[in-house]
Amino acid sequence: MQILRQLAQLLDATFGDQRIIITLIGLLSAIVDNVPLVAGSMGMYDPVSFPTDNLIWEYLAYCAGTGGSILIIGSAAGVAVMGMEKVNFMWYVKKISLLALLGYLAGALAYLAQRSFL
Repeated sequence: MQILRQLAQLLDATFGDQRIIITLIGLLSAIVDNVPLVAGSMGMYDPVSFPTDNLIWEYLAYCAGTGGSILIIGSAAGVAVMGMEKVNFMWYVKKISLLALLGYLAGALAYLAQRSFL
């Protein structure tokens, strides 16, 4: 846990805004499975400083859950589709990844905008 807290401190010092950090974690979920990524992220932030209804946890759930669709290998469902339907990785990158990235970013902006009005 100490390494994760140090990573959180480094990210905070580098970016200074948890919204940016969580957005980057969501982008990372396109490569790393979201379950261990979220579990690791949970160890980065102290639950006393960031209670369960904090923006960080809600936004992390969105980002890690949808960021995995940017690349087909970022989700278990995507990997299953590759095997069952013979979807080629490069076809997905060329035809779907940009749309998935735009949808991810639009959803992130909509969530943050909605959250700022509450």
